[in-house]
Amino acid sequence: MTRTPLVAGNWKMNGSLALVRELAGALRDAKPEGVEVALCPPYPYLPALGEALAGSGLALGAQNLADHADGAFTGEVSAEMLLEFGCRFAIVGHSERRELYGEDDDQVASKFLRAREAGLTPILCVGETLRQREAEETDQVVVRQLMAVVEAAGVEALERAVLAYEPVWAIGTGLTATPEQAQAVHAGLRAAVADRDADIAGRLRILYGGSVKADNAAPLFAQPDIDGGLIGGASLKAEEFIAICRAAG
Repeated sequence: MTRTPLVAGNWKMNGSLALVRELAGALRDAKPEGVEVALCPPYPYLPALGEALAGSGLALGAQNLADHADGAFTGEVSAEMLLEFGCRFAIVGHSERRELYGEDDDQVASKFLRAREAGLTPILCVGETLRQREAEETDQVVVRQLMAVVEAAGVEALERAVLAYEPVWAIGTGLTATPEQAQAVHAGLRAAVADRDADIAGRLRILYGGSVKADNAAPLFAQPDIDGGLIGGASLKAEEFIAICRAAG
């Protein structure tokens, strides 16, 4: 089954108005083909980046969202607010949110539901720590994280969602899962969804994230169950990010 690759750049807490102009301009000029591209900057840069990307076919995404529609939640940003600034995607369950801010499977599922209900496409992140991998618990951990959402939202909710496998031990460390290691986890995740609905599993895009760079992207994206990438540091460098997008396309 053909799935359009997606490459999403997660700027994390990095960026500037100068970077918005530089990266948006470079991507517009490069026009990567055969791949959907999304950029997820910090909240303050969403309006400027949205304006810079207007009419380009490049998508805007958020790094997080509140699990409430509105109310007395100081410092939070709702899905509806993100939609007003042109966001199409929202990352939920990133390992940094889970580890640094204590978001558990239930809260991740709640944010996934809010994004879906509002009309955003959630990018659901799952991944294991180095200790869990060494204990051979990878499949158990990532399927548990996925199924927490499936149980809350129903497998049909994955029809308009993206899954991202990010081994925690490979995020920002320079370490990368081998293409074979990544493929094995992606295949396991797809099989877990197929146990509920084979058609949805066949259409579900599963991204790989974890120190993806221009020089390792092609062999990762060549794997049959890897449908693109969720890119961290390399998404801040125009030339590098464009090369990754082209590798996916």
